[in-house]
Amino acid sequence: MMSRFLPAVFLSFCLPGTSAAAPEPDVAAIDRNRILVAAQDAMELEPITITAYRAELSDGGPNDFYSNGDYWWPDPDQPDGLPYIRRDGESNPDNFTEHRRCMNELRDAVAALGAGYRITGEDRFAAKAADLLRVFFLDPDKRMNPHLEFAQAIPGRTPGRGIGIIDTLHLIEIPPAIEAMAGSPGFPGDVHEGLKQWFREYSEWMLTSDNGRDEAETKNNHAVAYWLQIASFASFTGDEDALEECRRRYREVFVPDQMAEDGSFPRELDRTKPYAYSIFQLDNMATLCQVLSTPEDNLWEFELPDGRGIRKAMEYLYPYLADKSSWPLEPDVQSWEGWPARQPALLFAGLALDEPDYLELWKRQEPDPEDPEIRRNIAIRQPLLWLDES
Repeated sequence: MMSRFLPAVFLSFCLPGTSAAAPEPDVAAIDRNRILVAAQDAMELEPITITAYRAELSDGGPNDFYSNGDYWWPDPDQPDGLPYIRRDGESNPDNFTEHRRCMNELRDAVAALGAGYRITGEDRFAAKAADLLRVFFLDPDKRMNPHLEFAQAIPGRTPGRGIGIIDTLHLIEIPPAIEAMAGSPGFPGDVHEGLKQWFREYSEWMLTSDNGRDEAETKNNHAVAYWLQIASFASFTGDEDALEECRRRYREVFVPDQMAEDGSFPRELDRTKPYAYSIFQLDNMATLCQVLSTPEDNLWEFELPDGRGIRKAMEYLYPYLADKSSWPLEPDVQSWEGWPARQPALLFAGLALDEPDYLELWKRQEPDPEDPEIRRNIAIRQPLLWLDES
């Protein structure tokens, strides 16, 4: 299988054509303390399972993931609040979020353990991750079923929607964490194979179900997030056909249909949270390039005849990441104060495109934002896992 990662030389050497005054970041050294603190915290966790939290409004069973649409609220003009009404950009704090929280907690823990194993080689981290993953994905009684039929349901309107598939975006970091630990005696081979089978089944559901097909064809960030998931999972399971389809979507759909000539994403700007959505979209587009690029097909260098490509998208948003006060639109309606954080697009693009300014900004930004709205919109917690060490 082709490598989805940047070469390890990127971890410590200087950028081509630059002096030693602008070294590339040693991600392992920069993040070492935060990784080890998070990994040690993960060692203390009890098994995580969505079955511990029953969603009363779900049409599914205890092993079926359930969530509500973020921007849907009870109708104040109806005695029972049904059907819910939409308030774009305003997350309803009373929605059912326990399954999403469990998934994100698992991702945080496994990513930290994977990164901790990578920098220390301590098998205890791999063994703990294997135990957590076994319960969440493989245990017959406690596992999460490999589908999202009941994600982002809207009370009074629908039991689940294709748009809900974005809820599993955080799972993209599970495969690189597994791969980082797969060589450890603490990570059993049967768990490794069982996890490959789970992600194979989930990818098949995404590609063939009505909900999955609907999400795949959306015209905004949802489609990018969908195909980023397929890319990560297909790289893990070795599905070369799916990987090639992801590359085609990037070249033939996302860049020509979603990116403007100035590098912006108009459908994300036309929201009540244009700054956050622009960052979210750019992170996911850059991560697609990170996952899918090969020496023969380098998406980092792909451009349309008019210059549109990931380089143009980075050039558009970078000034506003460096100085948010220069943002030309109205502030987002929610969580404006917390953006930007340490965006993975800056690291990945800084390395791939030889842009030291991106790398310097990445180093200065907050790696662990506290605002839950921001945390749920950053799919990568441990960027070290996405950089090849071979």
